[in-house]
Amino acid sequence: MAGSARAAQADHHIDPASEHNEENLKSWYIGSIDQGTTSTRFLIFNGLGVPVASHQIEFKQMYPHSGWMEQDPHEIVQSVQTCIEEATKSFIELGNSTDDIKAIGITSQRETTVLWDADTGKPLYNAIAWPDTRTQGLVRELKGRKGADRLQDICGLPLSTYPSALKLTWLLRNVKEVQQACDAAKLMFGTIDTWLLYSLNGGKDKNVHVTDSTNASRTMFVDLHTLEYSSKVLEFFQLDPKKVLLPKIVPCSDAEAFGSLASGILKGKKITGCLGDQSAALVGQLGFEPGMAKNTYGTGCFLLYNVGEKPVMSTHGLLATVAYHFGGKRKPVYALEGSIAVAGSAVKYVVNNLKFVQSSDKISDCAATVKDNGGCYFVTAFSGLFAPYWIDDARGTMFGITQYTQQGHIARAAMEATCFQTKAILDAMEKDSGHKLTELAVDGGMSNSDLCMQSQADIINIPVDRPVMRETTALGAAIVAGFAVDVWKEFEELKEINREDRTIFKPRISQEESDKMYRRWTKAVEMSKGWLNSDSESPSQ
Repeated sequence: MAGSARAAQADHHIDPASEHNEENLKSWYIGSIDQGTTSTRFLIFNGLGVPVASHQIEFKQMYPHSGWMEQDPHEIVQSVQTCIEEATKSFIELGNSTDDIKAIGITSQRETTVLWDADTGKPLYNAIAWPDTRTQGLVRELKGRKGADRLQDICGLPLSTYPSALKLTWLLRNVKEVQQACDAAKLMFGTIDTWLLYSLNGGKDKNVHVTDSTNASRTMFVDLHTLEYSSKVLEFFQLDPKKVLLPKIVPCSDAEAFGSLASGILKGKKITGCLGDQSAALVGQLGFEPGMAKNTYGTGCFLLYNVGEKPVMSTHGLLATVAYHFGGKRKPVYALEGSIAVAGSAVKYVVNNLKFVQSSDKISDCAATVKDNGGCYFVTAFSGLFAPYWIDDARGTMFGITQYTQQGHIARAAMEATCFQTKAILDAMEKDSGHKLTELAVDGGMSNSDLCMQSQADIINIPVDRPVMRETTALGAAIVAGFAVDVWKEFEELKEINREDRTIFKPRISQEESDKMYRRWTKAVEMSKGWLNSDSESPSQ
């Protein structure tokens, strides 16, 4: 995080909490549902931000055509329920009581779209996941529609395969059951947070149909300045809100709006916090001051930069989004975001498709068998390139392969791809904000790799700051839920959470060497363009 932002945060110093208060925090617990792109987990944190119990399971990904990615909405709900049951059993085995769990927070993958019937409460199609690219033809069509050039100034997002709006439009055009539900004015729309809240509350019986402002801001339907649905955007997409039922938008932290669990071991527990996974990671990294930033290395990689209480519309390929909104007297806070579609999924590609190693956690060992990338650059554009390039017709390509190239070079190049894209995003953020980061806070699965984080520091030429406890996304959901029930009341109370024993990776190569590597990466990106053309589109575009 920026040094100046850290200094500003230090100016807010308050007296240390009393031993009595610390003991209370140790015995107050918050449950956190972390529903990600490929796995679900449930963690229970104490009031000091320490996880005391958890359970995680992976769920099935479906790829019916090239570029398509779907998930089973029922399986997602079941995975959440299973994780809650198993983690809570572990919590009880430690001598705790479920009465000590004050509330539950939810964080989830964003943009992934679910549609269901209001009468039956049943999904009408699989969830279309955020990396899905079936809407590429639709994107090109809509870019030619009147008003397309004004959308980003309203919602902060460009027309691309990424936002929920394009997925909904495709479903309305291509799925008969969706069309029929829309005609009957009973088509319910939601991102994963909305679907989970609806389902965990008991479905159609309770009919809890809400979303929070961070997830809502990823649909394209929301005016970032008002945090309400934009009639201009809805008209552009030719959507009638009387027929397509959109969820109510509320702040991330709310004691009543999100309902409670309708069944299971924690039946009756209130859900008091909800926010998108990348916003949750920023909160979990305590990025509460303008100028603070975090980078999360998950299935994709997402860099969020806190810009304060007014949205900043990017002119350099970034997204404007809601960072978090605690509600009450607190105003919403906004962020610039750089979104990389492929990060951890590139590692899985090396493991599952190229079969260089048996598991993702061995990728660093493979990469460490060589001293550098050997001149090999891997543009991991499996679903096009996201920020700051926004090249829909790029596809995954490797450059610089020779007879000298070994498995280690390709493994290293796969990890470095995310690091190079992070560099591009940081350069764009500096242009948009006028400020250069002096340090980058990191979390997520790939951040476990010392080699990857050292490569990141070398490529961006600033220190990389990694916490010991890297479940910052789940921690962020716990924090917003805890604020709603007064476990915490002020940000200053959180200042010591997850601050001890952090690892700082400092650059080990010269700026000149770093720049040389980046120029080669930029050349590789330029050469990856145009692989997908009108003759090679996937079905049903």
